[in-house]
Amino acid sequence: MFVFSIIIGGFTQASDFEYIGSNKCKTCHQKEEKGAQYVKWNESRHGNAFATLMSEAAVEIANKMELKTAPHESPECVGCHTTGYAKGGFEIKDAAFYAPAEDDKAGIKDAKRMENLKNVGCENCHGPGSEYKSKKVMQAIYDGTEKGDGYGMLTVSKETCLQCHNEKSPTFDKEKPFNFDESMAKIAHKIPVEVPTK
Repeated sequence: MFVFSIIIGGFTQASDFEYIGSNKCKTCHQKEEKGAQYVKWNESRHGNAFATLMSEAAVEIANKMELKTAPHESPECVGCHTTGYAKGGFEIKDAAFYAPAEDDKAGIKDAKRMENLKNVGCENCHGPGSEYKSKKVMQAIYDGTEKGDGYGMLTVSKETCLQCHNEKSPTFDKEKPFNFDESMAKIAHKIPVEVPTK
């Protein structure tokens, strides 16, 4: 997938941007006066999507699908319950990965990053945040002096949601298919018209 934006004389691919995890968004997006987007996400089904893979219902679904591994270790499940799976984001890791030695700073950092990529995070909808995470860049995007796509930010559309909310999902309801407008209203976390800069 290409982001159609020329930067320093070349084309930038989506793979040039890295997934950083929703906790990095928390710093600027948790206060009510700025929209409390992180708080709303954290309390949502998206913000708790990985935990559902540990439920009895998930195990039952995995058994019906004849998966060889537990739901939280199955690509068929984590693809829609984590952030950026198979795109440079979340990866299935063993227990040892999450328990690095106390002096293994790189291991601790990697485990923390992977932990922060569990759940359907901000970046699933808005794109990998490594380049647009800074306050300066975000403010420029809000002001209209910079375009988000040049920094990896995506525009949310029905197609964004349909990557997971589709017939391939074992919980998809054919009687009541995905309704983009209704779903967007449920997870609305708009930025206030005037974003405080301090």
